[in-house]
Amino acid sequence: MTLRLYDTSARQIRDFTPLAPGRVSIYLCGATVQAAPHIGHVRSGLNFDIMRRWLIHRGYDVTFVRNVTDIDDKIIAKSAERGRPWWAIGYANERAFDDAYTALGCLPPTYEPRATGHIPEMVEMMRELIDRGHAYAADGNVYFDVRSFPGYLSLSNQDLDDLRQPSGEGETGKRDPRDFAMWKAARPGEPSWETPWGPGRPGWHLECSAMAHKYLGRAFDIHGGGVDLVFPHHENEIAQSRAYGDDFAAYWLHNAWVTMSGEKMSKSLGNSVLVSEMVRQWRPIVLRYYLGTPHYRSMIEYSEEALGEAEAAFGRIEGFVQRAVERAGSVEPAAEVPEEFAAAMDDDFGVPQALAVVHTTVRQGNAALAEDDKDAVAGALADVRAMLGVLGLDPLDAHWAGGDSAGRGEELASVVDALVGLVLEQRQAARARRDYATADAIRDQLQRSGLVIEDTPSGPRWELGSRDAR
Repeated sequence: MTLRLYDTSARQIRDFTPLAPGRVSIYLCGATVQAAPHIGHVRSGLNFDIMRRWLIHRGYDVTFVRNVTDIDDKIIAKSAERGRPWWAIGYANERAFDDAYTALGCLPPTYEPRATGHIPEMVEMMRELIDRGHAYAADGNVYFDVRSFPGYLSLSNQDLDDLRQPSGEGETGKRDPRDFAMWKAARPGEPSWETPWGPGRPGWHLECSAMAHKYLGRAFDIHGGGVDLVFPHHENEIAQSRAYGDDFAAYWLHNAWVTMSGEKMSKSLGNSVLVSEMVRQWRPIVLRYYLGTPHYRSMIEYSEEALGEAEAAFGRIEGFVQRAVERAGSVEPAAEVPEEFAAAMDDDFGVPQALAVVHTTVRQGNAALAEDDKDAVAGALADVRAMLGVLGLDPLDAHWAGGDSAGRGEELASVVDALVGLVLEQRQAARARRDYATADAIRDQLQRSGLVIEDTPSGPRWELGSRDAR
């Protein structure tokens, strides 16, 4: 089946044909590092991580660029508010974003450029746009003339006559209020860089156009980001880049928000949930399941109850994997995923439908366990691991099993298993002498410690319980 994607610019699902056979190039608008990330911030990176994994599974060589916006109005405002250098605030929050992506199992990008490292490229782009009559300098600022570009607003499908372009402080000298700033003149006490039009700093839109051009060239396959970036950010990127002479992105993919009480999760609204705090309350793999398994174009309404449901659902998958390994031993992921899973992923990255195939396979595997069919158990485990690998949710992967070393995770599991085994032997001995009070007390103590004990024909077994059980 051909991979099909919902292209925002076409407002429909299109067959995906990469510009170069066997290769896919992706530019994702990354973090603006004025603050530490909440779960709404990282959803985009996680969604595109799953997309990237599926493209790799399909045999593509993927170049994935995710930028860092390390200078903008918000960072400067934070610097003034806290009395700290802008670069110190940016760097600390950049590290926090990296930690969040890593905690949730996202693969590192091929390149992760910072805006401030690409001022020469931005100056070159502005110079060319001025020469072509698409931009002009005024009062130390450089503006893009939106009327000079006939395709302006085609992505967001707006009417230019009705446009209200956001403007910032100090944006003087515009010929048309709808023109947008590519470069902002220096103001006292703010960071600045020298240009032929005077000292200043880049506008947000120019940063991404320059970095996409540098790392992916004049044309690339997919540009991604949150749906809130369609206008003005992505619309203005398109205008700059295409007026400069680039074909720019062939497909535009946008993920939806994480909301609380129906509103976009936002620092300014005070309704955000920091990733650093969430991973203390919930296992990171559960948080990935929660954020990554809804369709990327669907809103997620945050609630503790929904996270609890995600934990229980993933627990059923994880429980099968653990029991299957006990019965069938170490089984590598299958080379190919089931056809139904592949069809779902090829249909605009239909993760919910793909996940339904995972749960069906888990049920089949549990039935095989009940029938003690070792070969069927091994087959189901191989398929489940292959599908979970695409989703970044394989609990046996080194990232989840033991950080940087799967071996250390296996050693820890072995030690815990041995210690719990000794306690279970004491419980079995109590049951054998009909001392059920002691046996029940041991079981209850283990449960209070967060373990669930199951008596099976082959003897007792244990696993970690849900959050409620702990």
